Amino acid sequence: MRYKDKGMGFRGEVPVKDYTLSANTTISNLIEYFAASGGFMSSYIAEGCRILREMVNDRECIRWLSFVGSLTATGLRGVLASIIRRGVFNYVVTTCGAIDHDIARSLNNYYKGAFELDDGELRKHGLHRIGSVIVPEENYGHAIEHFILDLLNELYDNGVREIGTIELAREIGRRLPEGSILRAAAEANVDVVVPGIMDGAAGTQLWIFHTTHRDFKLNLFRDYDRLSENLFKEVRRGGLIIGGGISKHHLLWLNQFGGGLDYAVYITTGNEWDGSLTGAPLREAISWGKLKTNARKATIYGDATVIIPLLASVLLS
Repeated sequence: MRYKDKGMGFRGEVPVKDYTLSANTTISNLIEYFAASGGFMSSYIAEGCRILREMVNDRECIRWLSFVGSLTATGLRGVLASIIRRGVFNYVVTTCGAIDHDIARSLNNYYKGAFELDDGELRKHGLHRIGSVIVPEENYGHAIEHFILDLLNELYDNGVREIGTIELAREIGRRLPEGSILRAAAEANVDVVVPGIMDGAAGTQLWIFHTTHRDFKLNLFRDYDRLSENLFKEVRRGGLIIGGGISKHHLLWLNQFGGGLDYAVYITTGNEWDGSLTGAPLREAISWGKLKTNARKATIYGDATVIIPLLASVLLS
């Protein structure tokens, strides 16, 4: 017997089903169980998988990925690099923090820690904390500084006097080892846009280099010149948005010029009631024309380091 609509705009047709697990349960099985369980975020994860599968199979769709920089400090970096290397997405939007961590982790180790560690004691021992990840000071700032300054000196000696973030990310990627996000993007010819490039160690080094090479310029207009090839086309568009802030907004902002996203999956831990962009569910983007009214969309609340591997199993299969 179906649940009858009592004026709430809901007519139930799919009953909640229990599921059990065994030693032979696969991730694909688990996603199928999620779809039938009706259980809180599990059903939204299943819906996100369905949307991503449709997006990837839509060959006329321009696909975008955005993520916050802190994820690059975790083992999820390898999953993101695999997705990008496979050419699932045409464009990536991220933060300067992602550039910093991709460089630093390519050169040195980060270490497992805990949220509960004493930050004052960590500071005394020259250790940084990113959630439950520990970063020795010498493995971060100095390593990034030397890498970026060596890169800029090489580019300058070769006649480069102006650069955008897409070009910068590609040049960095060409010099990083296998396994890095930027290396994967460079090899797959995926453009990486970093709208907040000055908000991190790599950006600071750009400015320091400029203080002694006044004819060297950072030109963000060059990014838009390149993106304009597809920015205003009326084609189908899709996005996987991991975390909020500037990377989320820039993906949505850029795609409004082409009529908004047709497919969108958003992973967040933000709260809608604070009015922030990070807390805003995807439906809010409809009012701005960044997401089409009839778009296939899912907002999933939870830790991206747990959720993305599940979604990625669909993208990589």
